[in-house]
Amino acid sequence: MMRKNALAGIALLGALALTAVGCSSSSGGDGGGDASGDELITVGFAQTGSESGWRSANTESMKEAFSTENGFDLVFNAADNDPAAQIAAVRDFINQGVDAIVIAPIVEDGWDDVLQEAADADIPVILEDRTVSASEDLYVSWVGLDFEREGTYAGEWAVEQFGDTDTKMVVLEGTTGSAPANDRAKGFDDAIAGSSIEKIDSQTGDFTRDGGKTVMEGFLQKYGVDGIDLLYAHNDDMALGAIEAIEAAGGVPGEDIKIISIDAVKDGMLALIDGKINFIVECNPLLGELAADLVTQALDGGTPEKEIYVDDETFTPEQAAEVIDQRAY
Repeated sequence: MMRKNALAGIALLGALALTAVGCSSSSGGDGGGDASGDELITVGFAQTGSESGWRSANTESMKEAFSTENGFDLVFNAADNDPAAQIAAVRDFINQGVDAIVIAPIVEDGWDDVLQEAADADIPVILEDRTVSASEDLYVSWVGLDFEREGTYAGEWAVEQFGDTDTKMVVLEGTTGSAPANDRAKGFDDAIAGSSIEKIDSQTGDFTRDGGKTVMEGFLQKYGVDGIDLLYAHNDDMALGAIEAIEAAGGVPGEDIKIISIDAVKDGMLALIDGKINFIVECNPLLGELAADLVTQALDGGTPEKEIYVDDETFTPEQAAEVIDQRAY
C-alpha cells in the first residue's frame, strides 16, 4: 500500500473548512507567477462530471481552493464521465499553456500518451480523488482516499452483522474501470471471504442515482424483495436510487434489505439516520486545499509527497445523528 500522510491532510482540510471564497473560471490565462505574486497561476482542472452529491462537493472544494483570492486562475472542465472527452480536455489545457493541471481521472487506463505530452511541455500534473495505471513518473503527486480500505471497512461491518448467517447480497458497482469501483470491490470481497455472505449479482450503476435505481429494479425483478438480504452500494447516490426501487417494489429499505454504502454525503447520512441505510463508510470530498498546496509546491520547485491519503470515518445511524449538523457536505 501507498505511504500515508493523513496528518497533513487533516490539517489542510481543517483550514479548508474555515475558508469560504469565490472562484474564477476562464478559458485561459497568462500563466507564470505564484500564489504570493502579482500574476495568477493558471490551473486546468479536469473533473469527471457531476454524477453525484459527492462529486458536487468535490468540485466546490476545488473551486474554492483554486480561487483568484488564493492566487489562481482556474480553467474548469467536467467531462460528463466520458474518458475520451476528459483526455481531450487535458490535451486542450496543454495547448493553452496552463501552468499546472489537476485531474480526477474517470478511469485508470489510457492516460500514458497525454500525461507524456504534459511532461514534455513541462506542465506538472496533480491527480486528485482517483488514480491512473500510467507510470508514476508522469505525474507529480496524488491526493485522495484509500478506496480499498473503504471497501474493507464496509465488508468488515457486513461480516460482523451477517457473517454467520446465509446472506444473499447484490452489489451496485461504480463506473467500470474506475479506481474506486475496482478498489472498493476488492476491499469488500477480501473482507467477506470465508463468511456466509454470498454475492448473487453485481452490476454497475455508474455512481448515479438513476443508475442505482434502474439496476436495483432489475435485481428486484430477478430475485424479488425476499430473495435479497443485503445491498452493497459503491456510493450513496446509487444507494439512494436503490431505496426508491425497493420502496416501489413494496419492500422496506434498511429492514427487508439491509444497505451498506460509501460516501457519507448529506442525503446519504439523512437516509442512514432514517434507518433506510444501515452503515456508511465516509469518502471525504474536500480535497481542494490539498491539491492547491501540491500545485504550489510543484511550481515552487519543491518535491511534494507522492501520495497523500485523507482519513475516512464510518457511521451507524446513531453516529450519523450526532454529527449531521456539523458536517460541511
